Amino acid sequence: MKNKIDNTTIFRTPDGRSYLVPFILVTSLFLLWGFAHGLLDVLNKHFQLAFTMTKAESGLVQFSTYIAYFLMAIPAGIFMKKYGYKKGIILGLLLFAIGAFSFIPAALMHSSTPFLIALFIIACGLCILETAANPYSTVLGPKESAAQRINLSQSFNGLGWILGPLVGGTLIFGAPEGDSTALTKPYILVGSIVLVIGILFFFTKLPEIKEDDEKTPVMTNIPDKSIWKHRHFVLAVIAQFAYCAAQTGIFSFFINYVTEQDPSIDPEKASRILAFGGMTLFMVGRLSGSILMKWTTPNKLLVLFSLISSVCMLLVILALGRISLYALYTTFFFMSIMFPTIFALGLSNMGTLTKKASSYIVMGVAGGAFSPMLMGLIGENNMAVGFIVPFVAFIYILFFAAKGYRS
Repeated sequence: MKNKIDNTTIFRTPDGRSYLVPFILVTSLFLLWGFAHGLLDVLNKHFQLAFTMTKAESGLVQFSTYIAYFLMAIPAGIFMKKYGYKKGIILGLLLFAIGAFSFIPAALMHSSTPFLIALFIIACGLCILETAANPYSTVLGPKESAAQRINLSQSFNGLGWILGPLVGGTLIFGAPEGDSTALTKPYILVGSIVLVIGILFFFTKLPEIKEDDEKTPVMTNIPDKSIWKHRHFVLAVIAQFAYCAAQTGIFSFFINYVTEQDPSIDPEKASRILAFGGMTLFMVGRLSGSILMKWTTPNKLLVLFSLISSVCMLLVILALGRISLYALYTTFFFMSIMFPTIFALGLSNMGTLTKKASSYIVMGVAGGAFSPMLMGLIGENNMAVGFIVPFVAFIYILFFAAKGYRS
């Protein structure tokens, strides 16, 4: 019964403390950054149309976002270690709001550069939020159910991914041609919500939880290992880089691929398919993953899901019409558990190094900075060929799930 999903086990520690309320607050952050990332995939196609960019050039949307994770992850971890989770969350929300409202002056400049700078500021905030919220959700309850909690939180992240392209596609692609404020509307909305959430966190008392190995010193003659001597952690950083490269590439060029495979589908309709089809499957996959972990271990589920994702990518590369489209949709379900499960497996048994390890695993998100440009370059004339990038990434994740996760 240890792994049963209910608020008397996964949110309650053996000493009787319940972390359900803090968990709900932290989970709201997963929804927010999911929404922000979901908007990116609409921006990618919009930038191609509005600023006459090639597919590879439009990858700058993702580059300006995900490179922030690489640059900010270590400073975020240092800040968290010194000031704690709560102050880190508030700082992340503040940067998120500043970046969102920066879209207003950017719209007046009629250039892609100010938008890319605003996206970078938003991403700095998102990096801090993810560095705080991912490990925080793993310690809000018993250690044994850490992977279940983070998958549950990430399910709401999936909901944000649904709402992002839905709202963004409607407000951006649905706006009259020449409407310079089209890009600002979704960001004014999300910026306002972020400010409200930030105020709520400021006035809410959150427990500052120490990881088990921080609370109880272990007497041993074995010296502390360097973080880089934890093989499973190092392989988890690489796996997270590979996963984020795959996810970002698939999300970024979903609209391009669908419109190329079926010319009767326009970008606005493709963005709705992305929201209601792909992202819904993504959210359902994470919810299902959290439940399935009652009966199997996280690494075994990751083996199965990464294997199926690899097969789906092969079908996408072959460009078999509707079969390939269905394979692309299916991938959303099976790659859904990868980020949180890799995160939980990578942090396993890291003890006092947990916060530092979290920063490095978040740095793996930088994989999303490079894959869209690489996929765009490979798939400029035939988008299907570009999907060889996520195929290779899923093969590596399969290795990590089968062998590399062992600590």
